Amino acid sequence: MSSPVPHGPPVAQHPEIEDDPMNAGGEMEEDEGEGDNIRPGAVSDDSSEEPEEDEEEARKVREGFIVDEDDEDEGDDAEERRRKRKRRKRKHRERGVEEEEDLDEEDLELLAENTGGRVGRDRRLTRLRRGRDSESDPEASSSKRKIAAESSDDDLDASNIIGPREPQDIQNIWDDERAGGGRDEDEDMDMDDFIDDEDDDEEGAGAMAEEEREERRRERRRLEKERRKVLRSRPELSGIDPIAWDEIQDVFGDGHDYDWALNLEEEDGYQDETSKPEMKYQDVFEPSEIKARLLTEDDDLIRAQDIPERMQLATSTLSQNPTLSLPEPLTQEECVEAAAWVTPKLSGDKEKNFFHYNGKHHNLLSELVSAVTVALEYLLVQNLEVPYIWAHRRDYMTYFNMETRARVELLNLEDLWRVYALGQKYRSLCQRQKALQGTYERVGVTDEYYEEQIRSRLDTVEAVADATQWLGMKYKAKKKDNFELHFHDDADLGPDAEAKKRKMPSRTSAYEVAKKSIVSKLADGYGIKTHEVVMNFVTSGRNLHFIDDQELSPLAFAEQFADPDPSKALPGEELLSQARMILSTELGTDPLLRQEIRKYFKRSALISVSVTDRGRSKIDEYHPYNNFKYLLNKPISAMLTSTQFLNMLAAESELLITIHITIPSEERQRFQNQLNEAFTSDSFSNTVKAWNEERSYVVQDAMEKHLLPVGVKWAREYIREEAEDYLADHIREVFHVKINAAPFTTPDLRTGEPASVLAISWGKGDPKKDEISLVLLDDAGRLREHMQLENLHDNDPSQEFLQLVQRRKPDVIVLGGFSIHTTKLASQIKSLLGGKSTADTDGATGGWGEEQRNEQAINVPVVYIQDAVARIFQHSKRAAEEFNSFPLTAKYCVGLARYAQSPLNEFAALGSDLTAITFDQESQHLIPKEKLLLSLERALVDVVNKVGVDVNRAINEPYYAHVLPYVAGLGPRKAHALVKKISSMGGTLVNREQLVNSGILTTRIFLNAAGFLRITQDPEYREPKNRTATTDYSNSPDPLDDTRIHVEDYELARKMATDALELDEEDIHDEHPSHVVSQLMKDEDNVRKLDELNLDDFAISMYTTNNDRKRHTLNVIRRELLSPFAEDRKPFVLPEPWEVVTMLTGETKRTLRTGLIVSVLVLRIKPNYIIVRLDSGIEGIINSQYLADDPNVNNDAVVNKNQTLPGIIIDVKIDLQKDQIMVELSSRPADVAAGDAIMRRVKPDEHWNEAEARKDLDLQMRKKQAGVNRTRRVIKHPNFHNFNSAQAEAYLEKQQAGDVVIRPSSKGLNHLAVTWKVADGLYQHLDVVEPNADPSGQNIGGQLIIDGKYEYSDLDEMIVNHVHAMARRVEELMAHEKFKKEDDELHAHLTSLLAANPSKSIYGFSLNRKRPGHFNLSFLAKKGSPIQTWPVRVSPEAYYLFDTPVSGVAELCDAFKMRHLHQSQNLGGVAGNKTPYGAGRMTPARTPGHRTPGHATPGHMSVRQVPRTPNPYSGTTPAPTAYPAATPVPFAQGAPWLGAPLQGYGFQTPAAYPPPPPGYPAQPPNAPPGMDPGRAAMLQQNAGGSSGWDGRW
Repeated sequence: MSSPVPHGPPVAQHPEIEDDPMNAGGEMEEDEGEGDNIRPGAVSDDSSEEPEEDEEEARKVREGFIVDEDDEDEGDDAEERRRKRKRRKRKHRERGVEEEEDLDEEDLELLAENTGGRVGRDRRLTRLRRGRDSESDPEASSSKRKIAAESSDDDLDASNIIGPREPQDIQNIWDDERAGGGRDEDEDMDMDDFIDDEDDDEEGAGAMAEEEREERRRERRRLEKERRKVLRSRPELSGIDPIAWDEIQDVFGDGHDYDWALNLEEEDGYQDETSKPEMKYQDVFEPSEIKARLLTEDDDLIRAQDIPERMQLATSTLSQNPTLSLPEPLTQEECVEAAAWVTPKLSGDKEKNFFHYNGKHHNLLSELVSAVTVALEYLLVQNLEVPYIWAHRRDYMTYFNMETRARVELLNLEDLWRVYALGQKYRSLCQRQKALQGTYERVGVTDEYYEEQIRSRLDTVEAVADATQWLGMKYKAKKKDNFELHFHDDADLGPDAEAKKRKMPSRTSAYEVAKKSIVSKLADGYGIKTHEVVMNFVTSGRNLHFIDDQELSPLAFAEQFADPDPSKALPGEELLSQARMILSTELGTDPLLRQEIRKYFKRSALISVSVTDRGRSKIDEYHPYNNFKYLLNKPISAMLTSTQFLNMLAAESELLITIHITIPSEERQRFQNQLNEAFTSDSFSNTVKAWNEERSYVVQDAMEKHLLPVGVKWAREYIREEAEDYLADHIREVFHVKINAAPFTTPDLRTGEPASVLAISWGKGDPKKDEISLVLLDDAGRLREHMQLENLHDNDPSQEFLQLVQRRKPDVIVLGGFSIHTTKLASQIKSLLGGKSTADTDGATGGWGEEQRNEQAINVPVVYIQDAVARIFQHSKRAAEEFNSFPLTAKYCVGLARYAQSPLNEFAALGSDLTAITFDQESQHLIPKEKLLLSLERALVDVVNKVGVDVNRAINEPYYAHVLPYVAGLGPRKAHALVKKISSMGGTLVNREQLVNSGILTTRIFLNAAGFLRITQDPEYREPKNRTATTDYSNSPDPLDDTRIHVEDYELARKMATDALELDEEDIHDEHPSHVVSQLMKDEDNVRKLDELNLDDFAISMYTTNNDRKRHTLNVIRRELLSPFAEDRKPFVLPEPWEVVTMLTGETKRTLRTGLIVSVLVLRIKPNYIIVRLDSGIEGIINSQYLADDPNVNNDAVVNKNQTLPGIIIDVKIDLQKDQIMVELSSRPADVAAGDAIMRRVKPDEHWNEAEARKDLDLQMRKKQAGVNRTRRVIKHPNFHNFNSAQAEAYLEKQQAGDVVIRPSSKGLNHLAVTWKVADGLYQHLDVVEPNADPSGQNIGGQLIIDGKYEYSDLDEMIVNHVHAMARRVEELMAHEKFKKEDDELHAHLTSLLAANPSKSIYGFSLNRKRPGHFNLSFLAKKGSPIQTWPVRVSPEAYYLFDTPVSGVAELCDAFKMRHLHQSQNLGGVAGNKTPYGAGRMTPARTPGHRTPGHATPGHMSVRQVPRTPNPYSGTTPAPTAYPAATPVPFAQGAPWLGAPLQGYGFQTPAAYPPPPPGYPAQPPNAPPGMDPGRAAMLQQNAGGSSGWDGRW
C-alpha cells in the first residue's frame, strides 16, 4: 500500500536503499489489498520461475564495482550508514507507536461505504504490532521515509481507494515516486508487517526460539523479494509498451545495479543479531540462588573432576559456604614421610600398644607404619575415600599371620578417619614447606644454620610459620631488594628515578632501627651469635660453640659506641639496653627455641582464671561458669578431654574472666637455666661475671617478651582445638547411635523390612483449638491415609479411627506431640484398641508380650517416638512442596512416620539443618558450625555406605535420593549429576557396568561408589535361551550387583561360588559369568557348601601367587553370597522415659531432680492429698503429711483451689506403659524454708583457689553488710555531702586546691570519709574513725581519729589542723624551683641539665599521680646513670623522705643529699648503679617479677629497668592483690635517718623500716641551730670540699 506524501524532488543521494530505479510511475494496481505491483511480463507468483541470469548478472556487477575512496573511508562510510539505518528504524517504530490509534477498522469500513470502494490502511495509520526484537527487521527503514511528512485523516486520496485504475503515461513515470517516496520501500514495510503479523498469529509462536523466528522472517523476506522481481519483469502489466520499456532500460539500466547494497544491508542486520552475547543463567538468576542451586563455576569444576567431591572441599559438603581445596597429591616418598609423621599422633592406645616396649603389639610397629603408609597412599594419592578402604581394602589395614592364622586389626574405622585428617594436615604442611623454600631461594642467600638445622626440623605448621618470620626478619633488606615493584612508567623518570620512585608504605620496628645502627656492633660484642646459643641449648648442655670474652666491662665496652656528639650521645646503659633488645629479639624469634618452649607448655602448662569485676558480681554460685570462677593451676592434660576450656573461652568473650596459662616455676627456671648455660662463659674474672650477668638479662628478656607469650598463645589454641575435637567426636558418637538403627520392626516382619506406620499427634493438646491428626504410610513409604479428628471421646470419631486401623492394618502406631496431653491421647488410643499395646522400651518389638486381650482387641503396638526431626520437617521447604495442603500437625505426623521407617533417611534429608538438632544439651553451642557439620557428615557417610543405596529407587523417589550424596565418591553435586544422567537414559540401571560404559561416572568415582550402589534384581528375569560363549551380557542384570561385593572382586566371588558348587569351567562355559552365583544363592544347602571352603588357605595362596591380600574380602564375599545387603544396623531404639518427658514437657533430669523447689498450681483438693500442676504441664501430688507441719489440719484449711505455692520435689514417677508422668512434692513450710541452694549450686572444680574465693566472698559480704547498715546521714556542716568517692571528685573538680568534702563512709556508721583536692585531677581520700559515733548517724562524736594517731574533737579542727596543714605543705613544695608537675617533664629537665653540666648531680620533685599526697624525688647522680626516684610523703606536721621527717623544703633537700651520700659510702661507691626506689620508672617494658606491682624495693634493686606489667609466670596468684597496709609509727617516736625503704611503699601512714645496718654512723651531736645535724656533721668532716658533695648538688 502506498502512502500519500507531498511532492518533491527524488531522493537520489541514497541509491543503496532503493529497490528498483525503474519503478513504474502513477498509481499501481494492488492485488487483494496487499499492495503488490504487477509489472509487465509477470505471469506467475512462483519464485521458481525467476531466471537465473539475474543473480549471475548481479554477481558480475558487484565484482566489477569500483570505489574511488580508500578502504578506510569506505569502512567509515559503511559504519555511518549502519548507524543511520538504525536511527531510521528507531524513528519508524516510534512514529508507528504514536500513530497507533489514528485509524481503526470501523473508520476504514465507513470510508469504504461512502466511497464505493475498499480503503487500504495507510502505513502511518496502521495499528502496528510491537516487534519481539528491536533489531529483528533490518529492512523496515528507508532514507526516503525520513523526509516523508506525517499525514492526518484528511490526507486520504485516491491512493487509499482500492479499485480498478487506468494505466499511466510514461511522462508520469516519477509521479508515484514523488507521491509515495518509493514504491518498493513501502512494499518492504508492508511485507515486514505482514511477516510479523503472521508470526504472531501462528499457534505457539510465543514459545518459539528467538533464533528460529528470525530465520523464518529472513526466509519470508527473501521469498517475497524474489516474487516481486518476477512481477517487475512483466512491464506490460504496468501499462508500458515493450519499446518504451527497452528505452527506459537503456537509459537507467535493468534496476539491479545496486542489489549488492541491499545484500550488505541484510548481512549487516544478521551480524548485528548474531553479535549479541549468549544468554546465560548468570544473567537471569541472583548469585545467591545460583549458589543455592550449586551452579557456580566452582560447582561445575567439582562435578567435572574425577576426584571424590568431599576430597575437593576443605569444608563439609553440607556447608552453606563451601571452600574449594585442590592440593597436589603426595608422592610415594612423601607418603612414607607422612606415615612417620602421622603414626605417633594417631591415639593414646596406639602409642601404648605399639610404641612402648612392653606394649601388647610392640612387635607389629613396622606393620602399623606400613598400614598407615598404604592408607595415606589410598587417600591422598589415589583419592579413595575412607568407606571404600574400610569395606574393600581392609586386608591392608589388618595383620594376618600365615602360620598361626591369627589376625590383628592395625587400623580401625576411627583410625582411618584420623589418618585422613592428619594426612590433610601433613599435606598442608608440605605446601607451606615448599612455599618457605621458595621464599628462601628468592632471597638469594646461603644460610648454613637454616639449611643444616632449621629446615630438617620443620615438622609442624607453627614451626614453618616461625621459620618464615625468622627468615623475613633476618633478611628483610634482601627481600625488599628482590621483590621491589617496578611500574610501566619507571623508565620515563630519567636520572631522578630513585628520587621520584613511588614510596611504598612500610613498618619499621625498634629491632630494625637498632640493627641498622652502631648498636648492632655492640650486640656482636657479647661474644657469641644467637643461633650458636640455640645450638648449645638444643644439645642439652654439650656446648658446641664457645664465647669470646671481652676485656672491658659491659658498661665500658658500651661507652665506646657512644656518639661523639655529646648532644646525641646515649648513656652506656641505654646502649646496652638496645643491644639486649637485639639479642633477645633474635633469641625469641628463633624457630628451634620456640619449638622447645611449645614442648614445655604441651607437657606441663597450667591454666588459671582471674575473675573480672563484672564477672565477680555476675557469676554467683548458681551460674554455670562458677565451676571455674576461681580455677587455679589446672594441668593442661585435664583440659583436653572436657568442654571446660570452651566454656572458659565463652566466659572470657563475655568479659567475665581472664584466662592465664603458665608453666610451673620450676619448669620455667629449668628452661631459663639451660638457656643461660648455653649463653654463659666459663671464666671466673669479674669482667666475665659482669658479662654473664648482662647475658642473663638477655635471656630474661627473651623469655618474658617473646618465648613465654609464644607458648601461651600456642597452648591456648592447642587446648581449644583439642577440646573442640573432643566435643565433635562426642556429638558424632551420639548421632551415630541414632542413625545406625534399622527401621522399626515387629516379630511378624523380617529384620530390616520396613513397617507400615500410623502416626498420630494432638499438637499442643488444646481441645478447643487442636484437632487430632492421623497420617498412614505404607511399607514403601507412600502416603495412604490422612484424616483429622476432633477427639477420640465421641463415638463417631472413635469408630472412624478404629475403621482406619482395621482397614489399613498398620504395623505400628507412633505418637508425638508438644505437650503432656499427648499421654492422655496415648491412653485413649490404647483403650480403643482394647488391650496392652505399649511398646517395651528396652527393645524394638513394640511391646509384644503375653496375649492378655479380649477378642475384639487390635494387635497394634503404640509407642512414643523421637520427634526432633519431625519438628524441623513440618516447617521445611520439603514439607511445603510435598504436602502443601496439610496442616502443620499433619506434616509433623509425616515426619514421625518416616522416622519410624528409616531414621537414616530422615536425618540425611535435613542437610545443613542437622545443626538445629541438639545432641548435647550443655555444650553443642560451643563448637563451630563448620566443624560440627564435618563431624555429622562423617557419621552419615559411615552409616550410608554401611547400608548401601538402591540407585534405581533413588532415581525414582526424590525422598530416598537424599542418602545418595553420602555414598563414597559422591556428594550433592555429583549425586545430582548422576540422577540427571540416569534419568535421561530411561531412569533405570540394569547393572553396575553401565555406570562406566555409559559415561555416568568417571573411573575413580566408580571405584569409590560401585560397592555401595545397589541394583536390585528382577525376580522374573529369565536369561536368553540361545546362550553361547560370545553372548553379550552388557545389558543383562548381574546378581552380584545386588551385593556389597565390589566389581573388582566379581571374579573372586564367581570363583568361590564355582568351588562351592564343585563345578568345572566347562559346566558354565556358555552361561552368564555370574550364573554360578545365582545357582549358589538359590541352593538350599549353600551355607554348608561355603563352610567347606578353606578361606585361609585360599587367602595364603593368593598372597603367595599375586601378593594380593584378600582374607577379609573372602569373608565379605561369603556373607554376601548368603545374605546380600543384610541388615547390619542395630535394632530400632525407642526413646528413654526421660527423653519422652523432655519431648513432651521440656523438663530434664536436671530441672526435675530431687530436692529442687518449684512453683505449682493447685488443681484439685482431696481429703488425703491434693493434685497440683507444674509450669511445664506435669501434674503432681502432695500427700497430706507433706502439706503442712501439722498433719491433723484439714487440707481445705491449708490451701485453696487455683492457689500457687512452692513445693520441693520428693520423687519423679514415669510409667510410659500406663502413660503416667507424675511428680511427688512436699509443701511443708519446714521443708521449703531450708531452700534448694545446695541442689542448685554449681560444683567447683577440684583445682580451686580457696584463698581468692574466700577473699572475694568476704568482700561481697562486707559490701552487702555496708549496704544494709548504710543510712543517709545528715550532718550539719557546710562541707558535708551525701556523696560517694566519684561524686566527691566530680564536685571538687572545679574547686580550689585544698577544698574539702566530708561524706559518709562505706565502712559503717562509725566511719567518715574526707576527700580533699591535692592538685588538678588529684584527690586524696582519708578514713576518719569515730569511736563514739552516734548510732542514729545524725551527729558527730567527740573524737575523730585519722591514721590511728591524729585525733581531733570536731570537723572544723580536723579540716584546719590536718587537711589545710597538708595542703599548705603541698603548695610550698609545688612552689619550689625544682618542682615539675609531671614525671616526664621532670625527667626531660634533669636530662637536659645534666647534659649541660656533666659534673653536676641533678634532682627535682614531681607529683605522684598514683599516690595522692605523695611526691617523687627524682635525681641523676652522674653521667651515664639512670634516673632514680625516691618517695616523699606529706603529713600535717612534716615531709617524710622514706621514714625521715623534715620540717621544710630546704631541710628535705638536705636530708636527701645526706642520705644519698651515706648510702653511696656504705655501698662502696656503687650507689650510682643501684636504684633504691622505683628503679626504671621510665622504661615500662620489664616485669618486676613477684615484687609489688608498679614499684621496686628501694635500695635493693639492680640498675636494670624492669617492666611494669604484672608477671604471670612468677608463681603467684594471677590477679594481683591489694597492697598490704604498713604499720603506722607514731610521729613522736621519731624514725632512723637512713632506714631501708619498705616494699609496700605508697600509703599515707609512715612505714616501719628495719634498723640501720651495722656500722652505720650515729647522729652527730652539737649541730648548729637551724641546720640539719647530718649536714653539719658532713661539713665538719669534709672541710675544704675536696671530696664533699656540696659542690655537686
